[in-house]
Amino acid sequence: MFIVRPMPEQIAPGLVAELEKCEVATIGHVLHSGFVDPEIRAVLPNARVAGTAVTLRIPHADSTLLHYLTAHVRPGDVVVIERCGDERHACWGGVITNAMKLAGVKAGVIDGPATDFSEIRRVEMPMWCRGPSPITTKLLGLEGAINVPVNVGGQTVSPGDAVLCDESGVVVLAPADAPTIAARAIGMQKAELELLARLAAGEKLPDISGARAMVEGKLQTA
Repeated sequence: MFIVRPMPEQIAPGLVAELEKCEVATIGHVLHSGFVDPEIRAVLPNARVAGTAVTLRIPHADSTLLHYLTAHVRPGDVVVIERCGDERHACWGGVITNAMKLAGVKAGVIDGPATDFSEIRRVEMPMWCRGPSPITTKLLGLEGAINVPVNVGGQTVSPGDAVLCDESGVVVLAPADAPTIAARAIGMQKAELELLARLAAGEKLPDISGARAMVEGKLQTA
């Protein structure tokens, strides 16, 4: 059975731009949840993209609904795919890469393998997946769901969520929370640049961070 629900409201372009200033690892200093399994890795390691989650659930070897979705995605979308535990069949290859790129899709995030990595690199389509597989899905016309909550890398993703991806991984944020998190992460990154300048000027990291005082205070009381 197929389930096809309406496309979600897109994240505001200004928020997308702010998120793309953030490193996923910086948000890792702020949050403990929202991150997909780190085994879902970047194919293009230098890419950092943010956008609106468009979700897809497709089981086993049937990618019919992924083909269908290519006619409905919009510029700024990030396609997030639950594979229902299938780590054998690659649902995303060269043709899907080109169709999504032409539609303006920002990235794909797959809880499973992909294929045709050379084509993904050639057209510079940002992709996060569990690695390559030569065994592909087929057009079986059996089942799947578009724009329902999905589980990708242990993280529940709802259609319309904000998704940020870079070489460190993928984080999913509720749109209402994303502006505050982005502002905090950008502030932390600016503070890190100031810290690096102090190190370059000769200061020692434990003096800046307070680690020296903590350790030597414990030693004195021991």
